[in-house]
Amino acid sequence: MPNTTHTIAVTSVTGNLGALAVEKLLARGQPASQIVGLARTPSKAAALRAKGVTIRAFDFEQPATSALVGVDFLLLVSSSEVGKRAAQHQHVIDAAKWAGVKLIAYTSLLHTDTSALTVLPAEHNATEAALKASGVPHVLLRNGWYNENYESSIGGAVAQGKLMGASAKGKIASASRANYADAAAAVLLADDAVAQHAGKTYELAGDEAYTLAELAAEVQKQSGKTVEYVPLDRDAYKAALESIGLPEPIAEMLADSDNGAAQGGLFDNSKTLSALTGKPTTPIAETVAAMLKQ
Repeated sequence: MPNTTHTIAVTSVTGNLGALAVEKLLARGQPASQIVGLARTPSKAAALRAKGVTIRAFDFEQPATSALVGVDFLLLVSSSEVGKRAAQHQHVIDAAKWAGVKLIAYTSLLHTDTSALTVLPAEHNATEAALKASGVPHVLLRNGWYNENYESSIGGAVAQGKLMGASAKGKIASASRANYADAAAAVLLADDAVAQHAGKTYELAGDEAYTLAELAAEVQKQSGKTVEYVPLDRDAYKAALESIGLPEPIAEMLADSDNGAAQGGLFDNSKTLSALTGKPTTPIAETVAAMLKQ
């Protein structure tokens, strides 16, 4: 049975993962009155407020410690501002320590300490080190790749007849954002969550893995249109992403992630994610189907 007696705060509740985490807490029985949604712009969290969730202003750059008063557990959803995250997360950790938060769950990166990726891990590693140095009990939820990361690629693949990437034959064990959000909710609502999860590191990924060539084949199968995988090297893929309008830092991050995937950086077969939630993860084929219906 879930333990719903603690007050749980979630950062970034106007973002995709944060909002889903609140929904999963509610679905698992946490009373809305014992959930605090933290948002830089509280007015954007009106839908959660309407469900009875307390919404408080909270800026990663200058987090108000008062926003965490009375909070027992905190889900620190990694900031979306790549390049600023380590400092932002340090601010949140300091605020949580001051407020007496008993457990911080942090959404880190799959195998971040040994990852073949070179861009994304640094800030996650710094945050994990900051959590350890803080002395606040914490649990690391090392999230793998999201199915949703390919939504725009799927649409483009159908339109252009090709799916480009630099992951070679690397297997990608992705899952949906909802799967990762549900794992966070399950951990925070566990009976005696601090004793059960503090100090633990969970490597979270999808139950099934696929190559980008297999993803292209799935898109072709479901769409009825010819879609081929076009393998590129890291630099060529980055250039291709920039040519369609992506900012250089984003193109660099995506190209690096694909290159890391070629070396196994986005693969894990432990099935820890589905073990935590008690449910199978969402297969990529389901995401493809949903995308093609739009």
